[in-house]
Amino acid sequence: MSLVVHINGWPGVGKLTIARLLAGTLNARLLDNHTLINPAEAMFARTDPAYYSFRADIRVLAFERAAQLPQGVNLVLTDAIAQEEPRHHAMFADCVTLADRLGAKLISVVLDCAAEENARRLVDASRRELRKLDAPDILAEIRRASTLLRPEGVPRIDLDVTHLTAEEAAARIADRVSGLAGEPARTAPAGS
Repeated sequence: MSLVVHINGWPGVGKLTIARLLAGTLNARLLDNHTLINPAEAMFARTDPAYYSFRADIRVLAFERAAQLPQGVNLVLTDAIAQEEPRHHAMFADCVTLADRLGAKLISVVLDCAAEENARRLVDASRRELRKLDAPDILAEIRRASTLLRPEGVPRIDLDVTHLTAEEAAARIADRVSGLAGEPARTAPAGS
């Protein structure tokens, strides 16, 4: 059975770095949230109503295509979704539907990090190049007003990455995913 691993965490927590490593370990495709967000960022200001509708259109199309992946292909997704946002619950529901359409096992991974460490990671220069949030004051407001969505009804891995390297976090997730999936984690061939 294939896997859909959904990684949720605050901006700057290390989702993409960890997801890349995990995708390599699981021999999975990676569909990160900024691959879906950045086209809208390039076209519209966040205050423009077209921004969110374009983001939604891109996500629908990407998930439709992902649902057509061949049987047995693993998929790693990333998001920053909050418990308090109804549209975020709909975004996770899309992941459930995608896993169902693929006949895959969905595993939720929730990454958390101490606020101070999260803010330190957020200002890394590489984030700006990728059009990612890099303003600690905005992150602090998000964290103050929201809690990470921790979905019920699907296997879930909660991991505090405050004191972990991306490699350590990915290895721990891969081990847990392997146990939840009931099969050993596959390692990508060297050089891939």
